[in-house]
Amino acid sequence: MDRLACVDVAAPRPDSLAGVFELLVRFTPEVEPCADEPGVFWLNPTGLGRLYRSPKSWADAVRDALARAGFASTLAVGFTRFGVYALARTGCGVVVLRDPGEEQRLLREVPLARLGLPPAVREGLGKLGVRTIADLLCLPAADLLERFGEDAHHLWRMACGDLCAPLQPQAVEEPIVERSELEAPEDNAMRLTFAAKHLLSRLLRRVAAHGEAVLAIDLSLTLDQGDDLIEEIRPAALTLDEVQLVDLVRLRLEALGLKGGVVGLTLAARTARAEPAQLELFATGHRRNLEAADRAFARLRAELGPDAVVRARPREGHLPEACYCWEPLEHMPSPCAPRHEPDHGLRTLVRRIHARPLCGPVGVSLRDMEEEPMSRPAGTYTVSGGWWRHEVHREYHFAETSAGHILWAYYDRCRRRWFIQGSVE
Repeated sequence: MDRLACVDVAAPRPDSLAGVFELLVRFTPEVEPCADEPGVFWLNPTGLGRLYRSPKSWADAVRDALARAGFASTLAVGFTRFGVYALARTGCGVVVLRDPGEEQRLLREVPLARLGLPPAVREGLGKLGVRTIADLLCLPAADLLERFGEDAHHLWRMACGDLCAPLQPQAVEEPIVERSELEAPEDNAMRLTFAAKHLLSRLLRRVAAHGEAVLAIDLSLTLDQGDDLIEEIRPAALTLDEVQLVDLVRLRLEALGLKGGVVGLTLAARTARAEPAQLELFATGHRRNLEAADRAFARLRAELGPDAVVRARPREGHLPEACYCWEPLEHMPSPCAPRHEPDHGLRTLVRRIHARPLCGPVGVSLRDMEEEPMSRPAGTYTVSGGWWRHEVHREYHFAETSAGHILWAYYDRCRRRWFIQGSVE
């Protein structure tokens, strides 16, 4: 007799369930995630008798694998979709039913509190003494719908078997991977790039056959010491441009500075379906070629690492150095419309801020700042507070040096010392 299983994976947030589906398909190719309840999966364990001694050993293996991955779970193996779902929701570890009769008997004892009914509906049913599936099935369906609504009526229909949908497994996407074993250990970046180019040509043909484009490529290098080095190659946008991707691979290999020989290469494509406009060669509508800028960013990331291209983003902060943070910049933003303002011949000034304020000599006073090498100070602009962590009292000034540089400095009253916060250009 065919069996069906349901696993309920506990997770604090839906986004923390990433990877659970890939883990479950190792135990059966037919896995259906529940669209309404993240963490609930139905599985088909039928036909695995030659790999596992019993359904119980299969269920224990699934639950142990989830535990090793950091997920608490309960699992039920039975015969009907709703039966295994309800029993998995009871939180009783692993439940394996011997026959449909045992499943129905245990199902009738499942508390309604475990089945996700809205609190108001559950409270209303509780006032009538309806607390289990057995109690619910004793009520007339029409009266249940009229008094308690669609949620309670839908649960009643599932419990009595009116809604019995077959398993609808999610398709398992096979990764697009190309591998090559090298005849001898190789550490020359150019020769490795040439070997990767042949793999990339085959990889792109397979990606194009799926009607998709490359989002990123995982480049895996097997070293002669037995270790694997994995690097991400991410183009500026979805692409099938072999020349662009080979160039990014070359830059990444040259930047690695390999200390040992490479004996194996693997390219794995991460893909997405692209709109035709995403694969156009030239940008339109802007005087600047934004896609060329994105390609330049991709080259920088390939050569210097994924954190090479960032931009400042304002955020709430009390002190100037806390009023912004750095975030990765994936794409060049579209240029803003120019502001039509009168031209008074003034240059736009840029304020550069040091990552950490530079210390000035102890005992320097404002009078000293007014003299050489500083002159013409402007201020004072006071920043004070910080009682929630430690007291802060800064007196900010703009001052021009004898060389014509404009410094942005402050006097720290608490530490009795000058600091240079940045400069104006």
